[in-house]
Amino acid sequence: MKALLKSFVYAFNGLVYAFNTQLNFKIHCIATILVVALGWYVGLSNMEWIFIAIAIAVVIVVELINTGIELLVDFVSPERHPKAGAIKDIAAAAVLISALMALAIALIIFVPKFV
Repeated sequence: MKALLKSFVYAFNGLVYAFNTQLNFKIHCIATILVVALGWYVGLSNMEWIFIAIAIAVVIVVELINTGIELLVDFVSPERHPKAGAIKDIAAAAVLISALMALAIALIIFVPKFV
């Protein structure tokens, strides 16, 4: 049981690290707060909340994975290397794609509520 509790502490530490060191993670957190507030304001349906929650979770998870990849690349390749840069660029591209998909989902859900 103690090991299980420690695993939650480690996971929370990872969230804190990402929030304290990654500007994009902070931006995603702020966007999450704004989208949730807007969702409450317009009264989203249960199905709309599910899509919003999945979109938010995917972006946050991919951002955390990207942060981990960047840290790992910097650790194993502290000097500049084209492949290290490409790895980091590809991880960042994954975040971009997930964020664009989340934006598309938000637009599909929210735009009709204001038109």
